[in-house]
Amino acid sequence: MKEAVESKREINKILIQKGISKEGFEEIRKFLTGNNYSVQYVPIQKLNQLTTGNHQGIVAYVSPIEYQTMEILAEQWVEGGVKPFILALDRITDVRNFGAIARTAECFGVNGILIPTKGSALVTADAVKASSGALNRIAVCKSDQFKNTLFHLQQMGIRLAAVTEKTKVSMDGANLKGAIVLLLGSEEDGITQDLLNMADLRVSIPMLGATNSLNVGVAAGIAMFEKLRQERHE
Repeated sequence: MKEAVESKREINKILIQKGISKEGFEEIRKFLTGNNYSVQYVPIQKLNQLTTGNHQGIVAYVSPIEYQTMEILAEQWVEGGVKPFILALDRITDVRNFGAIARTAECFGVNGILIPTKGSALVTADAVKASSGALNRIAVCKSDQFKNTLFHLQQMGIRLAAVTEKTKVSMDGANLKGAIVLLLGSEEDGITQDLLNMADLRVSIPMLGATNSLNVGVAAGIAMFEKLRQERHE
């Protein structure tokens, strides 16, 4: 546990055996709760199912990647003459969807992915697998203040484009060239209204069939391709 806490990688969740009273555990509990770690108390059988090693009553889910800070990265990109291409995901909770989106993002040259700290899928081994390893090759940034981070990017001259069905503006008729953040929301609720309100433009995916919505991974792929298509046909 000490090694996990001292490592640079984020701890997603910690499971502790219910009712455990080993020496030193009270100090561990106080440290974890005092430092805002997500702690759950579970039966020992649960811990035994998760690991064949000697868990000593505690198991930590350690993130397979190191999260980065979007504000710092964006400033570095702009100072280096890069026009950032950023993907912002508002409450995408399905791990495999997230992994698949990351895979597509890396293929299309996205510089970084921004997610909120709360209400978003954790980057787990399953997510990395679904991304075919792309999550190890693209910057992933968490933000406790998701809206403020998006506003900071706008202040840097990076436009915020919300991909939503709540507009008649088709993305193939909108200008997605240059520095931009493509914002997508959850399949259940879409993009949060206050984030929609702050968007510089709203764009939709043209559809001809009776079905009026797409899987968020598919929608993300189409939006990223359209951005790339426009850049290649300047």
